[in-house]
Order: sequence, then C-alpha cells, then structure tokens
Amino acid sequence: MPKRNATVAVIGAGDFIGSEIAKKFAAEGFSIYAGRRNGDKLAPLVKDIETAGGEIHARSLDARKEEEVISFLNDADKHAPLEVCIFNVGANVNFPILDTTERVFRKVWEMACYSGFLAGREAARLMLPRGGGNIFFTGATASLRGGSGFAAFASAKFGLRAVAQAMARELGPKNIHVAHLIIDSGVDTEWVRQRRLEALGPNALDNPDLLMPPSAVADSYWQLYQQPRSAWTFEMEIRPFGEKW
Repeated sequence: MPKRNATVAVIGAGDFIGSEIAKKFAAEGFSIYAGRRNGDKLAPLVKDIETAGGEIHARSLDARKEEEVISFLNDADKHAPLEVCIFNVGANVNFPILDTTERVFRKVWEMACYSGFLAGREAARLMLPRGGGNIFFTGATASLRGGSGFAAFASAKFGLRAVAQAMARELGPKNIHVAHLIIDSGVDTEWVRQRRLEALGPNALDNPDLLMPPSAVADSYWQLYQQPRSAWTFEMEIRPFGEKW
C-alpha cells in the first residue's frame, strides 16, 4: 500500500457510505480521520482498515457543534496536511407536513446543512494557506426536488447544495476543488431495504439493479479527487442503470 503524507477527513463515517469512502482512500495510502456520533461504532471500520495495512483515527463527533468540528479538522491537519474533507452526514426523514415538528425541521437542517457549512468553512480555512485541497459534499435526490413528506430533508439538502455551490465559485479560483455528489437512488443498506419492503411489499427487492452499493459511491468520490483542475466537476449525479429518472 502506498503511503502519502496527507489526511482525508470523513465527517459522517457511517456503517455504509462513510465507511466505504474511508476504506477507499485508506487503500490509496491516505491517513483517515473518521468522525461520527457514537464514535465507538467505528470499531469495525478501524479493524478493517488496520487489518488491510491502512491508518485510521476514529473520533466521536457531533458535526453540529462548531468547536468539535474545528478540533476534529485541526487534529487531522496536524497529523498530516488535510488533502480531502468529505461531508457525508445523512438526516433523511419522512414526515407529513402537519407531523413535521419545529424540532424535527430544525434538527434536520442542523445535521444536513448547517453542519456542512461548518465542515466546509473549517476545511477551507486549513487548505487556503497551502493553496489547494478538496472539499466534497454528499447530496441526494432531495437536493434537487422536494418530495411528499420530505419538506425538512429537502430544504436542508437544497441548502447544502447552495453552500457547496457558493464555496465552489469562491474557492475554485484558489485551487480548492469543491464538489457536490448527488446520489439519485436508494443505497444498499439494511435501513433502505427495510423501508422499501414496508412501503412496496415483499417484491420490493426483486430487482437488484435499483439499489446502489456503497462502494460505488466511494469510487465516485475517488474519481472526483483524481480530476485535473483543468476539468473539475462541481456536481455529479450517480444512479444505478435500472433507476428511472
């Protein structure tokens, strides 16, 4: 495994997409700083990466807390220069509009939009003095259109997309690649499978081409990282070939 003097920070290193992102970049020789709420749940990821010969530092992180985001990214950058920051916090909820409480709406916005702003700002603060870096944000179908029951989630994802776009326009000329990855499909996780069975019945999982493997998302982020600055992508949409759009 090649070793690089560079760190990749994954904010929202969950069991599926976030873990696969961490594994992909670790396999390419980057030191990984992985953060999520309940950091003890990162133990399986730590084992997988270290067994494969990679390096990972796992932390409990509430991405809504400014001081925690600052500390997390500063520590990552002190270990080795922060090369990539990937914001991958979820917050997907579905409530009819009359059942969407003020607390739910605010919490989803804090998780999916406000915390993305904090992560992006602090990553940029570290990257700008060096004249380069990469800041990537995970989006969803809800980043582009609101669906029934998704007022809270869509508004937060719309907001995150706007933050990412504004950052890309401001930081691109300063050699920082800001990209927004829209995952326009269900990702193959136990939670998504259960949701589909409940909503669509026992045949909901008959077509395996409608769910995206988390590793495919990680591969897409690696493709974004490898782009030359003469041909940077701001926004990439990915979906399985069986997905209607």
